[in-house]
Amino acid sequence: MAKFTTLDGNEAVASVAYRLSEVVAIYPITPASAMGEFSDDWAAAKRENLWGVVPDVVEMQSEAGAAGAVHGALQAGSLATTFTASQGLLLMLPNLYKIAGELTGCVIHVAARAIATQALSIFGDHSDVMAARGTGFALLCSGSVQEAQDLAAIAHAAALESRVPFLHFFDGFRTSHEVQKITALEDESLRSLVDPASIEAHRARRLTPEAPVLRGTSQNPDAFFPAREASNPFYDDCPSKLDAVMQRFAAITGRSYAPFEYTGHEEPERVIVMMGSGAECAQEVVDALLARGERVGLLRVRLFRPFSMRHFFAALPASVRAIAVLDRAKESGASADPLALEVGGALLWAHTTGERSALPKVLCGRYGLGSREFSPPMVKAVFDELSRSLAGDRSAKTRFTVGVRDDVTRLSLSEDTTFDVEKSDVVRAIFYGLGSDGTVSSNKASLKILGEEGGRYVQGHFVYDSKKSGSTTISHLRFGPRPIRSTYEIQRAKFVAVHDPGLLDRKDVLSRADEGATVLLNLPGEPAGAWASLPREVQAALIEKKCELFVIDAGRVAEEAGLGRRINTVMQVCFFALSGVVARDEAIAKIKESVSKTWGKRGPEVVRRNVAAIDACLAHLHKVSVEGAVTSARVRRAAVPASAPDFVQRTTRLLLEGRGEELPVSAFPADGTWPTGTAKYEKRSLATDIPVWESDLCIQCNKCSMICPHAAIRTSVFDPGALADKPEHFNTIACKLGDEVNGLAYAVQVAPDDCTGCGLCVEVCPAKDKRQPRRKAINMVDVESHRDRERERWAYFESRPEVARSKIPTDARGSVMLPTLFEFSGACSGCGETPYIRWLTQLFGDRMLIANATGCSSIYGGNLPTTPYTKDSHGRGPAWNNSLFEDAAEFGLGFRLAVDALARNARALLASLRGSLSEA
Repeated sequence: MAKFTTLDGNEAVASVAYRLSEVVAIYPITPASAMGEFSDDWAAAKRENLWGVVPDVVEMQSEAGAAGAVHGALQAGSLATTFTASQGLLLMLPNLYKIAGELTGCVIHVAARAIATQALSIFGDHSDVMAARGTGFALLCSGSVQEAQDLAAIAHAAALESRVPFLHFFDGFRTSHEVQKITALEDESLRSLVDPASIEAHRARRLTPEAPVLRGTSQNPDAFFPAREASNPFYDDCPSKLDAVMQRFAAITGRSYAPFEYTGHEEPERVIVMMGSGAECAQEVVDALLARGERVGLLRVRLFRPFSMRHFFAALPASVRAIAVLDRAKESGASADPLALEVGGALLWAHTTGERSALPKVLCGRYGLGSREFSPPMVKAVFDELSRSLAGDRSAKTRFTVGVRDDVTRLSLSEDTTFDVEKSDVVRAIFYGLGSDGTVSSNKASLKILGEEGGRYVQGHFVYDSKKSGSTTISHLRFGPRPIRSTYEIQRAKFVAVHDPGLLDRKDVLSRADEGATVLLNLPGEPAGAWASLPREVQAALIEKKCELFVIDAGRVAEEAGLGRRINTVMQVCFFALSGVVARDEAIAKIKESVSKTWGKRGPEVVRRNVAAIDACLAHLHKVSVEGAVTSARVRRAAVPASAPDFVQRTTRLLLEGRGEELPVSAFPADGTWPTGTAKYEKRSLATDIPVWESDLCIQCNKCSMICPHAAIRTSVFDPGALADKPEHFNTIACKLGDEVNGLAYAVQVAPDDCTGCGLCVEVCPAKDKRQPRRKAINMVDVESHRDRERERWAYFESRPEVARSKIPTDARGSVMLPTLFEFSGACSGCGETPYIRWLTQLFGDRMLIANATGCSSIYGGNLPTTPYTKDSHGRGPAWNNSLFEDAAEFGLGFRLAVDALARNARALLASLRGSLSEA
């Protein structure tokens, strides 16, 4: 009997790779890190592989080191694997050439991701694996979580039998992090799949003193070329050996795969050729168009290299008149992108050899770079373009893009956004949360609960901002009676939950709500005032879409249960209570089981608190009447103020509003050059409590501003004459920081919409009220009751003229009052790194060149849509660039050498003008 399990692509692949390996060399890199982490956890728990041995899981110092360790382990006769993505894969390339050149069967699993070009992108496309296609590794592509598990196993077996190593890849974040209910591969199935003789043959080829040989020689021209050609038979045989393993897998599991797989009309005229998760979406569209009687089809490419023309033409129907080849990679300056080049080469071979007398038209398309959305309207647009080409329309594009609005080179296809293929019996739900608030974790737990239901299939896709914790997360959950292929975001949700009330003021969270949708809001305060508290835009959307509205003060429920501000368990119970996907009592019982499994290791008190929140939350869940008219006087705050620069208004604003996909190509700098100083326009309003200054206790130590990770609390001095118009509640005290600033006014002020509420400023404050020891010079207060006043104070604080830099003391305490040129970054709340960067910019920011190393500093320092490095009043400030994670020192050395060279040139030029310049 088939065993079903609910998990994501990374876990599905890692489970197979771990069980089929003896050595696992790892190095963490997003989005493949989870595969290494799973392996490390399993090894620590002494989980055995298929042969009853715990694999050696070794974390190396770099991706290059991981590849070197795999290479060595393979040469010594072990079964070895690793996991990687993006630049990490590129750092492995020298070893990949060696492993393949020595015909050493192994598998490397890749959560395929974009390569940094004009910018870093942590998200998915096929750029990295396409950069490895010359290494000699076979490239095998999966398009879903089920495929990723199955093809991982097939790749391991085929690599051993063919001696050709495999890169098994799947789309980063879409497949790697997507949660689905799949049929698990049992140990017995893996044993039946992997040929023991091929393992023994691999071991027999190992380097050993008992049968010494030499590998890795240096060859002269007389040997190198023919030796390279000697491997041809292995690559010629590889597709057939893979096909044989796939057929054996089908006999074992009942799930069939092929190097190329066609589905669609028996005699199609129009066919899309593609690989990866986008093919799942394309399959849905093909099915919908077939129901309309259209002659369309889809050819999935699973084995990209070695590209088997024999298998390709065996799968491609002879009736096809027009083909669109879709690539998820871009190769600048090439005649076409990688898959299109292979298909074009195959068709040229067919024409030259007479394999096919009539060849189809070929259109080349590009989609989904950097995890850009690929949806049914886009697939439909491709089929429509094929129709135009067949009809002889001269305006039909032979090279095109979908999913962008290209107003520069005009390659993009227009889409009919009303085209929809989702089935009505699929429940669709969207959850808006904040990074690290538990929303994603609770949704994954919900998927596992629902996936246990017989006959019910689940899918969870999670959209993350690439910023650190505190950024918006959007969870897309589907539940239905059949396997779900919808590898795209939900556009019409029957259930919408907003876990962070601040999002109501920042984003149109109801744009994806379907008519009659159930809307659940986490709102502080009493339910009687809930309707009046909503922005006008939210009220209007609820009325227009005839939504049912429910509210809960989840923060209050969580705090009363002892969970602090962790509201995820509370909101999870509300979802099950309102969605009806499972009987309420049954769902609550399963949530409690899940809590025990997840938090049991933290002790019974943590479990008790979660259970208390579960038991209490339904009493606090209230239905709110959606009135017939908009009554609120409150409107959603503009994403950026009217005073913002033109670029911020045209480009940054739409990115902040979550409408970045509306921007045309012309809105983006072609070389990746972006303006600094834009973080001050992004008011995230994350904090539930903010610090407020008590001036009567302050000792002017400046520790609060020194430690603030986001430069959200500032200390400064002002000329008292510049404060004549200060608001009544703007406090100052006489400055006592030294002779230079005596007589000036001193103030401490928080930026209420930029503070993350970490509380470090309160922890570090040494000034206490002797009569009330808990009262300090800085105290955390409820943001709702203080935000408006603090906003006014902050605006006034910022508007005051700066005191001359020469007057500011240069000691540690005084220097933190200098203007900061690093502010409001996307770093995690309480970050320990950013205070040092801020202080560095205060001391030297007007003359800084920064060579950044990829990591946290690249995300909080240079992640769009806004940038925290800024300028002083003279327009000077840090200039920043990020190269790679392993070469920041060398990158910075290049800066230094260039600056020195320019200085020499300037001195030489000045010397050459000595005769024409005055000595003065």
